[in-house]
Amino acid sequence: MAKKKTGRAKKSTDDLVDERKQRARSVIRRLKKLFPVAECALHHDSAFQLLVATILSAQCTDERVNMATPALFKKYPDAAGLKKSTQPAVEKIVRPLGFFRNKAANIRAMAAMLVDEFDSEIPLDIDQMVDLPGVGRKTASVVLGTWYGIPSGVVVDTHVRRISNLLGLTESQNPEIIERDLIQILPKKEWIEYSHRIIYHGRKTCIARRPQCADCGLLKYCPRIGLPPLVE
Repeated sequence: MAKKKTGRAKKSTDDLVDERKQRARSVIRRLKKLFPVAECALHHDSAFQLLVATILSAQCTDERVNMATPALFKKYPDAAGLKKSTQPAVEKIVRPLGFFRNKAANIRAMAAMLVDEFDSEIPLDIDQMVDLPGVGRKTASVVLGTWYGIPSGVVVDTHVRRISNLLGLTESQNPEIIERDLIQILPKKEWIEYSHRIIYHGRKTCIARRPQCADCGLLKYCPRIGLPPLVE
């Protein structure tokens, strides 16, 4: 005897994608009103400085990076200068940022590779960028998007990962899968600003340990996946 089916039928993949696209459009419109100007929080005056700052920001807050980079960039303003640096000298400057030995080694090796193989110019191809020491897809996407306006992907940091899950735009905790999910549902022209605005929102309202859901401008569109019901 056939088993009786119970509950709702599971949504097809196409239906789920369509639903996420509709919600994403609403979220984007609202984010633009909440944060009409959304910029990268890392201080920089060139693509090279942004690349260095982004490498240094791994496992570290942007605020701490911004405290260390003025001295670093004053002493080594470009790739040629950083290539000529010594490991102890760079370590001394970036020591407060954690993992300072690896970070110092990475930015020095990255600078040397830029000088030796790319005539001190940052390659505008993401596959070439990720071959640079210390540069992953996230770092490359930050530089290409923020400085050059090239939407090479969606930057997935801790805010983007957490809030995109709360919004029901992805079900994964893996940054690579989250990026694929977001690329599928976000218009390409929004890839860069989506991340910037979500990061602003995560710092201002959707705070990890104490999200201000009752005062959230995205509440209307947010299923609050994983959070307890709001108490009225």
